[in-house]
Amino acid sequence: METPTLVDRFFNISMLLKGLDGVLEVVGGILLLLVPINTINQVTVILTQHELSQDPHDFFANHLLNAAHHLSHSTILFSFIYLVSHGLIKIILVAAVLKQKLWAYPWMMSFLVIFIGYQIYRLSYHPTLGLALLTIFDIFVLALTWLEFKKHLRDRLDNQTTLP
Repeated sequence: METPTLVDRFFNISMLLKGLDGVLEVVGGILLLLVPINTINQVTVILTQHELSQDPHDFFANHLLNAAHHLSHSTILFSFIYLVSHGLIKIILVAAVLKQKLWAYPWMMSFLVIFIGYQIYRLSYHPTLGLALLTIFDIFVLALTWLEFKKHLRDRLDNQTTLP
C-alpha cells in the first residue's frame, strides 16, 4: 500500500469536512422544521441582544435578526427540503468517494460544479465573505477530487494492463 501524499491527506480532510457539513445540514434542516417560528425568533433575539447592545448597527446581528423575523412556513419548508436533500447528497457522495467507488467521483464533481455555479450566482448579487470562502473551498475540493479521480483511473488502467 502506498504512503499517502500531501494531496491525498488534503483530499481526505476536505472530504471529511464536506461529510460533516452534510450531516450538519441534515440536522439543521430537521431542527428548522421541528422548532416553532416564535422559538427561533426568541433564540435569535437572545443571541444577538448582547452584540446589538454594544453596537446597534452590527451587520451580522441585524441581518440574523431580520432573517428570523421574516421566516414563514413556506420559507422553512423550502429550507428544510434544500438542507436535507443537499446534506444527504453530500453524505452519500462523500462516503462513496472515501470508499474509492469510481462512479462517485464524476457525480461529486458534477454536484460541486452546480453548487459552485449557484454560489457564484449568489455572490454576483449579494457578496458575502462567508459565501466567497465557501466557494473557494469548493473549488479547492473540486480540484482535489479531479486529481484523486485521475489517480484512481490511472491505477485501474495500470492494473488492467499488468494482468496476464
